[in-house]
Amino acid sequence: MSAHWPVVTLGVSLVILAALVARRAFIWRQGTAAKVDPLRGLRALPRRYLVDVHRAVSDKPLVAWMHVAAAGGLVASLACLGLLALFGSSPVLAWLVLAAQALALLGAAMIVVRRLRDSAHLSQGLYRWLPVGLAGFALFNAYAVWPDATGQTVPGATSLLGALVFGWGVVGYLIMVAGLGIGPMKHALNGALNLIFHPRPGRFQDAYGETALQTMDLDRTDLGAKHIDDFAWNRRLMFDACVECGRCEAACPAFAAGQPLNPKALIQDLAAAQDLPALVGYAGARHPDMSATDPVADSGDALSRLEALVASSTLWSCTTCRACVAACPMMIEHVDAIVDLRRAQTMEYGHTPGKAAEVLDNLRHAGNALGAPAQAAADALMDLDIPLLRERRSCRTLLWLGGGAFEPRTQRTIRALAELCQLAGDDIAILGDEETDTGDTARRLGDEATFVQLARTVIATLDQYRFEQIVTPDPHAYHCLKNEYPDFGGHYKVLHHSDYLADCVARGLLPIEPMADRRLTYHDPCYLARYNGQTAAPRALLSALSGGIVEMEQSGLNSFCCGGGGGAPLTDIPGERRIADIRMEQARETEADILAVACPGCTGMLEGVVGEGPVVRDIAELLLEGVRRT
Repeated sequence: MSAHWPVVTLGVSLVILAALVARRAFIWRQGTAAKVDPLRGLRALPRRYLVDVHRAVSDKPLVAWMHVAAAGGLVASLACLGLLALFGSSPVLAWLVLAAQALALLGAAMIVVRRLRDSAHLSQGLYRWLPVGLAGFALFNAYAVWPDATGQTVPGATSLLGALVFGWGVVGYLIMVAGLGIGPMKHALNGALNLIFHPRPGRFQDAYGETALQTMDLDRTDLGAKHIDDFAWNRRLMFDACVECGRCEAACPAFAAGQPLNPKALIQDLAAAQDLPALVGYAGARHPDMSATDPVADSGDALSRLEALVASSTLWSCTTCRACVAACPMMIEHVDAIVDLRRAQTMEYGHTPGKAAEVLDNLRHAGNALGAPAQAAADALMDLDIPLLRERRSCRTLLWLGGGAFEPRTQRTIRALAELCQLAGDDIAILGDEETDTGDTARRLGDEATFVQLARTVIATLDQYRFEQIVTPDPHAYHCLKNEYPDFGGHYKVLHHSDYLADCVARGLLPIEPMADRRLTYHDPCYLARYNGQTAAPRALLSALSGGIVEMEQSGLNSFCCGGGGGAPLTDIPGERRIADIRMEQARETEADILAVACPGCTGMLEGVVGEGPVVRDIAELLLEGVRRT
C-alpha cells in the first residue's frame, strides 16, 4: 500500500467535510445577529481549550488523558499527513506518522475503557463507533507508511490482510469525517468554533466567569425565544457543539430528583429543532418521566417543531443553579437558553405555572413577592434602633434585607446580622419601606420587563443616598446588585454577609469562642459559589467557630443545589423526590450536628426536609452565638 493513499483519502475527506460544514453554517446563520470578535476568539482559542476545557474535564483523570491521547494523536496525524503531501515520504517522516498513529490507537483504547466504566450518562448510538473509526484511521495510516519507516514490505490491498486494513481504514476515515459534521466528532470542529464565537467571552476569566444574564431588548417585536430562529446564530452553533458526554446530566439536581429535565437532552432538542434529522443521532437519556418516543414525528414549521421538542415542564424544572454549565467541557450555556425560552412563555403567552403568576403580579404592584406592606420588612429590627437611610442620608454600610425579610425564619438571620454589625461598631442603616425586591426571581422566571422595572426603582432609590458598601445575607440579591445592575447604571460595592463577617472576625472586631464538641458541615449556595466564586469566606468563618468543618461530597463550586433557585419552588414541577431531600441526605452522610448555610432560600428549603438530620443554621446565627459566648 502506497504512503500516498492516506493523503488521497484525506483530500477526499476534506472535500466531504467542507460540504458538511457549509451546510451546518447555513443552518446556524438562520439565527438572529450576534456581536462577535473573531480575532479575539482566535487568539484566545488555545487558552480556552488548554485551560478552560481542561478545567472542566480534569476531575476525571482517565477522561483528561483520553482526550490528550485521542485528540493529540489525531492532530499529530493530520499534521504529518500534511507534511507527506508537501514533501513526500521519508523514513523520518514515516516514523513520525507511526508515532502519531500509536498515540491515536492508545486514545481509541482509552475511549473503549471509558465507555465501559462511565456508561450511565454517555450517549450510545453513533458514539459507540468512534473508537472503531479512530482505530481504523490510525491502522490505515500506519500500514501505509510502514515500508518507508522500516524498509519492510507489507501485503498489498489484494491480500486478505491488506484488504481488511484498507477497508477498515476507508470506513474509519468516513466515520471520522462524517462524525465531524453530524456525529460524535462534531464537537472537535463545532467545539472550536463555539469557543471562538462564544456569546459570553467573559465566561473564560476564571472558574466561574461571567454569570449575569444578558440584558434583552424589550422593544423587540418578539420577546424571548418562541422558535429556534429567535436564538442568535452563535447560540445555535453552541447547541451543535454538544458532545453528549452526559456531564450536565450527571450534575443536574432536577434530573437527579426525577423531574422532567435532562440538560443534555434539552440541548439535543434545540439542535434537532434546527435540523430535524439531527434528532436521529441522539441515543442518550430523555427527560425523566416523559415519553422516549420521537416527539417531532409530525412537526411542521420551526415554531411548532420547537414547542413539540421542549415541553413546558422541562423549562420550569430548572433551578438555574448552573451546575450543568459548570460541568460542560464545551462551555455550553444551558441556563441562558432556558431563560430565553421562559421569556417567551412568560411575556408573550403568560404561561407561568404554579404560584409564579401570582408572585410576578405582587412584584409588579407591591415591590415584593408576598404583596406585603413594605414597612413590614424591618419589623424584626424594630427594637435595635437601626436608622433609616432617608433620615441620615449617608452611612458606611447599607444593610440590604432581601426578599425573605417578610418571612419569620429569615428575620432571625437578618436580626443576627444586624446585631453583629452593631457589635462590630459599624455605621449601618437600612432602607426600610424604601427597599423593594431586586427582581432576581422575576428575571429567572422570564419576566424581563418586571425585572427592569424593579431594577430601575432600586437604582433610583439608592442614587439619592451616600454609602460605602451594601451588605446582604441573600446571595440572589447580592448577585443582582453586584453583577446585573451595572447594565442599568447601578455600580455598587456589594458584599455577601459571609465576606463581611469573616473580615470583621479577622480584624478582631468580633471576638468569638469556638463551639465545643459540635460537628459542622456547610452547604454552598449556588448563587454564592457557582455564580460568584465565593467559597473561602464562609469556610474561614466556620473554621474559626468550630475548628474545622466536614465537607459534603459535593461542595464548593461543585455544590449540589437546594432546589430553591430560579423560581423552582413557585413553579413546583413534581418529580420522584425533592431536590432538598437529596441535599439533606448528603448532609446526613457527614454525620454533622449542624448544617451551616449562607442563604435564606437554602435555609427554607433544607429546613423543610422531613425526618432526622443536622440542625440548619445560618452562619450569622452561629457567629452571634460564638460572640455571645465570650
